[in-house]
Amino acid sequence: MQPLAERMRPLTLDNYIGQQHLVGPGAVLRRMVESGRVSSFILWGPPGVGKTTLACIIARKLEVPFFTLSAVTSGVKDVREVIEKARSSRFFNQNNPILFIDEIHRFSKSQQDSLLGAVEQGIITLIGATTENPSFEVIRPLLSRCQVYTLQPLGKDDLLQLAQQTVENDIELSKRTFRFMETEALLRYSGGDARKLLNILELVYEAAPQEGDIEIMDALVSELLQQNPLAYDKDGELHYDIISAFIKSIRGSDPDAAIYWLARMIEGGEDPAFIARRLVISASEDIGLANPNALLLANAAFDAVMKIGWPEGRIPLAEATIYLATSAKSNSAYKAIGNALQLVRETGNLPVPLHLRNAPTELMKEMGYSKDYKYSHDFDGNFVNQQYLPDELKQQRLWHSQPNPSEDKLRAQMQKCWGDRFDK
Repeated sequence: MQPLAERMRPLTLDNYIGQQHLVGPGAVLRRMVESGRVSSFILWGPPGVGKTTLACIIARKLEVPFFTLSAVTSGVKDVREVIEKARSSRFFNQNNPILFIDEIHRFSKSQQDSLLGAVEQGIITLIGATTENPSFEVIRPLLSRCQVYTLQPLGKDDLLQLAQQTVENDIELSKRTFRFMETEALLRYSGGDARKLLNILELVYEAAPQEGDIEIMDALVSELLQQNPLAYDKDGELHYDIISAFIKSIRGSDPDAAIYWLARMIEGGEDPAFIARRLVISASEDIGLANPNALLLANAAFDAVMKIGWPEGRIPLAEATIYLATSAKSNSAYKAIGNALQLVRETGNLPVPLHLRNAPTELMKEMGYSKDYKYSHDFDGNFVNQQYLPDELKQQRLWHSQPNPSEDKLRAQMQKCWGDRFDK
């Protein structure tokens, strides 16, 4: 017998649960299907939210040939063979055959290139499914020919509706009476994934006594699964979304949010060295000169985590996270190096002023190297006004202080040295 997830796969949009922003009344995909004309598109979303099911429903509704490829097992030869089959199966005035490619982000550039001609010529309508951001994983020419639709994890109400429909309508599970006494663990372990929910229900059904009602309890679900429901693929989209939320919470001076996202990463099994590296980057990029001690503390946290490991390593990471989130912020150093790099790219290799050049030989001295250089420590305040930038850039400003106590002192020192050059 088929797995429960296959037996419960809906055949029409009316039976499709979730993604109402795409398939609900008047939504874009429903309008497209009802019009009878579908253009190529890519479905982007986490596992178990209905990408494959949606493609199958569309093909069934349009009554066109439906071909599938998995990017994990298919090569360029397979793509070309399917395209030829699609070409020969197309009839006059009929909609294009649909080619559904699961995990299209795993296709190499050459494999994706092999699809371009068929999509452009209308030999096939391409529907791709991906769990990764197509902006990074799909080549630009192919992406420009496809609309991207984002699918969301199923919400609590969607999952509970699916669970109820399953125990009432499935040919096997409907033979027993299910009572949902508690649903917190069921929903938590499902994580917005319909396939996981159905797998859990099937597991509960198979493990249940032969007689009596089947009661869904949190303890039962947890005992049967024995896994971490918060674990995530460290090469996947969620990995990057959570670290992004973590850094942005620090940048936004919200210690509660920052420590929450830190906990999510720790519980998900994230590499502690990855977290520590991001703290060092944040200390430099977002706190910077407003509090130079932030970089010292972030580095110390990195060293501590490498020395003591888990689980104690969570403590220095938490300390550094809260310190960075509550610290004054400045990106003036980050912007300064960006300005400098852009200036270098625009102006090229400008000559170093003669008085700043090294003069290790007599010939170089005769050529004026190092001539008239003034040694700062020979002057009052260890400063002397002289030119340090190339002649073409001698009035250029690259670092601009930001209003915080630390940089106010730095700006005051520069004004003392350079006068009105640092007034702006």
